Amino acid sequence: MVIQDFERIFQEKIDNEIKIEPKDWMPEAYRKTNIRQISQHAHSEVVGMLPEGNWISRAPSLKRKAILIAKVQDEAGHGLYLYSSAETLGTSRDEMINDLHSGKAKYSSIFNYPSLSWADMGAIGWLVDGAAILNQVMLCRTSYGPYARAMVRICKEESFHQRQGFETLLVLSKGTKEQKDMCQDAINRWWWPSLMMFGPKDSESTNSDQSMKWKIKRKTNDELRQQFVDMIAEQIKLLGMRLPDNKLQWNEERKHYDFGEINWDEFWNVVKGNGPCNKQRLAARNKAHEEGSWVRKAAKVYADKKLKHKKEKIA
Repeated sequence: MVIQDFERIFQEKIDNEIKIEPKDWMPEAYRKTNIRQISQHAHSEVVGMLPEGNWISRAPSLKRKAILIAKVQDEAGHGLYLYSSAETLGTSRDEMINDLHSGKAKYSSIFNYPSLSWADMGAIGWLVDGAAILNQVMLCRTSYGPYARAMVRICKEESFHQRQGFETLLVLSKGTKEQKDMCQDAINRWWWPSLMMFGPKDSESTNSDQSMKWKIKRKTNDELRQQFVDMIAEQIKLLGMRLPDNKLQWNEERKHYDFGEINWDEFWNVVKGNGPCNKQRLAARNKAHEEGSWVRKAAKVYADKKLKHKKEKIA
């Protein structure tokens, strides 16, 4: 068959909601797009452990400490699922991690903002994980099979993270004046970065159209962002707090909330590596990787020893 036949069969599978599997023929651009997206997703899970891990030792109670430890462990697991998924496309774990540590690969810009108070753990869970879930539920139906299957478990755990974050803020919102102020301050600082998580507006998203055709994505950046605003604008009423947007109001004609303009200069500045914590996050990851090199070496020696022993038994 000529290349056009392979492309036609490939697109027919996608149009008929048949998953693309690792051994199936796929356009090189489809492979590269998935590697980029899945590896960036994995990097985001791993780097996302840093602002939360910073608060494990300072959690206000043993219960909160246990919850936060469990959440950070979940995110480490998510990264492992996703790296494994990307490896099925022909890339290697070492290559992806080296790209992260060198700054070549991107991760979600949200994790380049600092976590300044305990209330930030609630805001990250409610807003950041809430935004992630809208993206990730859609990815349970993405066209690449290993990615879609990995996302099923991830979404279940992320849903719990969001509820846990909201509950943290709910407790603070019913507390003292200082706790209420802490809650509002965290919401103020994390709201706009959360909206930026959905990426550039559709008119400036270079990959969106092709990703929609290949059903890597099911909704555009702006559609998901609007869905998120509509959801949070209702949920915040239960907290008795407010979102830091004077233009936020219900539009009866559109049946959606109108909201203000994102600071796109800030968005692109953070994406390009100039956010408040970009250098700090990469330095922390590189340090952890270097300090853990002995574990990787020991594991390899052990694996090689087991393999040698197995071969000797067979011989």
